[in-house]
Amino acid sequence: MNDAKAVKKALSNGISPNLMDTQGNSALALAITEKSIDVIKLLVDTPSIDLERPNLAGETPVMMMAYNDMYDLLVYLVDKRDVDINKPGWTALHYAATNGHERIASYLLDKHAYVDALSPNGTTPLMMAARGGHIHVVKLLLDRGADLSKRNGLKMTAIEFAEQNNQSEIVAGLKSRWSKVYGKPYGN
Repeated sequence: MNDAKAVKKALSNGISPNLMDTQGNSALALAITEKSIDVIKLLVDTPSIDLERPNLAGETPVMMMAYNDMYDLLVYLVDKRDVDINKPGWTALHYAATNGHERIASYLLDKHAYVDALSPNGTTPLMMAARGGHIHVVKLLLDRGADLSKRNGLKMTAIEFAEQNNQSEIVAGLKSRWSKVYGKPYGN
């Protein structure tokens, strides 16, 4: 509930900033979910905090910040606290692409995020952006070298993700790009 004073008192009384609730969420994960900015700022600067610790869903604080468009806090974690943005599996770039957060996606790519990062089922950030209809993120990822031919575990490309989710403008753009890149129409 953004009560930084209460959190500061708990920390000074010896409560660990890494303590997890019964659902596997740390105080930081809860603060990010609740968008409790003052508590987030307090926690990320607590020396003993584990900024790489995922919740039970495997989401790290930087992933959650990318999903929730918390640009300034994400930049702080990456630039000042040196968190890892390229762990295997779902990444902060996947999360930014899922919600169409172009500024975060661009920043992560500038910091050498893997443009074709593979989730556990082989899904890429491009597939997530195409699925969500986030045309500006789709263009950004392609311009930064995303591989349009990648297929996930279900053998789906970004084009098929867009088709399945009725993103006709993205489908047309991706098929046009496919023809230019591969010299033949998609599907041939």
